[in-house]
Amino acid sequence: MKIGKNLRRMRNERFMTREELAELTGLHRDHIGRIERNEVEPRIPTIRGLAEALGVDPSELVDQE
Repeated sequence: MKIGKNLRRMRNERFMTREELAELTGLHRDHIGRIERNEVEPRIPTIRGLAEALGVDPSELVDQE
């Protein structure tokens, strides 16, 4: 999965910091960083929360091209 790359791209496109995204999702900014670096694979509820905060469909985050 390339969720990390997609997450970072979408967050940057919205000029959003990891801290801002963390505040919207209830996740810790370091955890978001680990997801972006593909160090951890997020669970489905986390993907849904990230997608909601970014205003995208969850499938856009997990798209594998």
